[in-house]
Amino acid sequence: MSSDGLKAATAKMREAGVPDLAVSVFARFHDQLRSNVTGTIPESTIDPLREVTHLDDVRPGEAEVAQALARTVVVKLNGGLGTSMGIRGPKSVLPVRDGLTFLDIIARQVLALRQQHDVATPLLLMNSFRTRVESLALLEPYPDLAVDGLPLDFLQNREPKLRADDLSPVEWPEDPDLEWCPPGHGDVYVALQTTGLLDALRDKGFRYAFLSNADNLGATCEGAVPAWMAREGIPYVTEVCERTVNDRKGGHLGVRRSDGRLVLRDSAMVAEGEDHYFQDTDRHPWFHANNLWVDLDVLAARLAERDGILGLPVIVNRKTVDPTRPDSTPVIQVESAMGAAVEVFDGSRALAVDRSRFRPVKTTNELLLIRSDLYRLTADSHVESTIDHAEPFVDLGSAYKLVDGFEERFPSGVPSIRGCSSLVVEADATFGADVVCTGDVRVAGGVRTIPDGAHLEGRV
Repeated sequence: MSSDGLKAATAKMREAGVPDLAVSVFARFHDQLRSNVTGTIPESTIDPLREVTHLDDVRPGEAEVAQALARTVVVKLNGGLGTSMGIRGPKSVLPVRDGLTFLDIIARQVLALRQQHDVATPLLLMNSFRTRVESLALLEPYPDLAVDGLPLDFLQNREPKLRADDLSPVEWPEDPDLEWCPPGHGDVYVALQTTGLLDALRDKGFRYAFLSNADNLGATCEGAVPAWMAREGIPYVTEVCERTVNDRKGGHLGVRRSDGRLVLRDSAMVAEGEDHYFQDTDRHPWFHANNLWVDLDVLAARLAERDGILGLPVIVNRKTVDPTRPDSTPVIQVESAMGAAVEVFDGSRALAVDRSRFRPVKTTNELLLIRSDLYRLTADSHVESTIDHAEPFVDLGSAYKLVDGFEERFPSGVPSIRGCSSLVVEADATFGADVVCTGDVRVAGGVRTIPDGAHLEGRV
C-alpha cells in the first residue's frame, strides 16, 4: 500500500493548523497501520499482575498531603460527546446528580479540595473542538475556579478519519466535521506539550498531574498519591480496582515478560482467539481505572529524549464516518490510550483503590444508579454510597438506551433501589413518583405506566 494516503492526511492536518508534533505522532501510527501493526498484546508475552500496594497503606500526614497538593494539577478528559447515550453536545454537561452536571460536581470538588487543604490546585479540562464552547460556558458561574496565569482548558488535537480501503482521509461533504476525530486520550501528553502548558505548569512549580475521565465522579484528587510519589520518587502511578464479572471486558494491567514493565491491555489489544484469557477475572484480577498520576518533570524529560513522541501503542478503531449511519463510509480511527504510558516510565507503579474511586457513567443503566438513593453528594461534592452491600444489577430495555427516552420514562425521578438486588425493565414503562423496588424486580409486558408510590417486587 502506497504512502499517498499518508501524504494526503498530513497535508490536511497541516492545512487545518494541527501542530507539527501531533502530525508526526499521527504519521507514526499511519505507518504502523500500513505495516499491519495491530498493537495486540498476546497472552504469552505477559504475566498477570498480582501483588499491588493499596492506597490505605500509603497514607501520609496532612502536612505532606498539603505540600503535594500545592504542586498538583487536576486534568479532566472532557472531549467526549456521549453519542452512544444520544447526548447532543458534551457528555459532561448532562445533569447527573441533584440537578448538577458532571462539570458542576467536578468544579465543586476542586474548590472544596482547595479550601480543605489551603492550596491552589488548578483544574484543566482537555476539551475537543466539539466540547470547548459549551463546557467553558457551564463553568462561568465558578469565577474562582481559574488559577492566576493558567487557562481552564486546553484543546486536544484532531486527525482525519481514514478510509478503511486505502487509508486516505475520508471525505464527507454532508458534514465535514465528521471527517475529523480526536486521536484518543493518549493525545493528552502531546497536547500538554504543543499548547505550552507542560512548560507553563512546571515554571509555576507544579510537579504532578492527576488525569482522569470527566464522566468518572469517583475520580477525586487524592493528595496521598502525589505525596507517596514525592516520598519514593515514583514517576507514574495508575489506579487499579479488583475486577468483577462486570469488568471482564475492561482493560487490565499485565507484566511484560521481556523486561518486567507494566503494560496496559485494552479489549482492542487482545490477540485473536484469546478473549477468554482477557476476560478471566481470576487470571487477571485488577482492572485499569484510567485514573493516572504523572510526574511532570519526568514526562518533560521523556518527551525531550524522544523528540516529543512517547511511542504509545497504536489502537485501531473501526467505525463508519457517520456513527449514526451504518451504511456510511467505513473508516479507521487511529488512537492511543493515555494509560499505555505506564510502560514508558522506569519505576511505574500500580496502586489498588476502592471501588468508590471508579463510578463512571457510560450507559443509562449507570445513570440510573448514580441518580438513585444508592448515593448522595457530600458537603465537598464527593459521591458517597448510602449502602453497605453490592450495587443492584440494572438492565434497562432499548426504550431507555438514549438519554431522551430515559428522561421521558422517569419524569419524576428514578425509583428507590436501596432494597433492590436487581432491576430488569423489559417493558416500555413510564415510572411515576416515589416508586420503590425491593428484591429482584422484573418489569415485563408492553407499554405501561407504573403509578406513583408503587412498590415493586418480583415479576411485575
